[in-house]
Amino acid sequence: MIVDCAVYRDGRRTEGPADFSEALAGARAAGGFVWIGLYEPDEPELNRIAEEFGLHPLAVEDALKAHQRPKLEVYDDSLFLVLKPVVYEPRSDAVSTGEVMTFLGDGFVVTVRHGEGLPLGPVRRRLEGEPEMLGKGATAVLYTIADTVVDHYLDVAAELHTDLEELEAEVFSVEGGHSRHTASRIYHFKRQILEFRRATGPLALPLSRLVAGGGGVSGSGAPRFVDDRARPFFRDVQDHLTRVNESVEGLDRLVSDVLSAHLAQMSVRQNDDMRKISAWAAMAAIPTMVAGIYGMNFDHMPELRWMWSYPVLLGVLAAMEVGVFRLFKRRGWL
Repeated sequence: MIVDCAVYRDGRRTEGPADFSEALAGARAAGGFVWIGLYEPDEPELNRIAEEFGLHPLAVEDALKAHQRPKLEVYDDSLFLVLKPVVYEPRSDAVSTGEVMTFLGDGFVVTVRHGEGLPLGPVRRRLEGEPEMLGKGATAVLYTIADTVVDHYLDVAAELHTDLEELEAEVFSVEGGHSRHTASRIYHFKRQILEFRRATGPLALPLSRLVAGGGGVSGSGAPRFVDDRARPFFRDVQDHLTRVNESVEGLDRLVSDVLSAHLAQMSVRQNDDMRKISAWAAMAAIPTMVAGIYGMNFDHMPELRWMWSYPVLLGVLAAMEVGVFRLFKRRGWL
């Protein structure tokens, strides 16, 4: 559905005509632009807007189906940028992603949002509160959306760092190291980092193209419809994204190290358990051996007729058990 539609001239919002063609013509004549915001539109609605603004059918198909990776496509009449905002749920320790598709052309911006991540209402209000920025044209919308998405990446990365510190403390604690669910929690955390990386990693190339100069259509220059004066702003977004990607790489390495440490701890504990079991089995073997000998019941065995044979045998067994116990204790097996 259409969430908002307005015409912007000289950094100010004006309500344009209901007809998209008239609004676009008026915006171009005044040096402004039309910004239409849609949320999970159906096919007829998006096709009507695509026909009015001359959007490329391949980009329209991507905007309808969603589930795209971050990318930048440049067509004859428009530019198409896909961003994946990330939402972090602290109660479930889960990372989820949405999608924001932006069509940028001569005198218009069309944004298509899927999922719950990054509502564009606050982004629009932020821009409307900065007339100087909004006066730079449609490129300001593209920059502000990208800047908001990437800045939120930094917040999510900080939350994940905090959770990883808690997970580390649990793994290396005496109680947490014995938890049966620690390994599953680590794998779940690694899965969230992978989901986060899918949103941040592929965005590096599109931002590099937006930062590049030259005004070309190919990957070697800045795409059409992007004002060259916006290059420093996109460079700032690129710097933030670099920090995010470095943080994600660090998180991935750390959680792998935590998993390795946890598995090593489990292996050591299992070895300790096996050593203790073996020690107790060795202690139990002594009386078993003696009982096995005397259980043969031959008539001509030593001490069978001796009155003190039973208490002496028990004393010998107790002394041997104590001796073996002290030996294993001194070696740390028990």
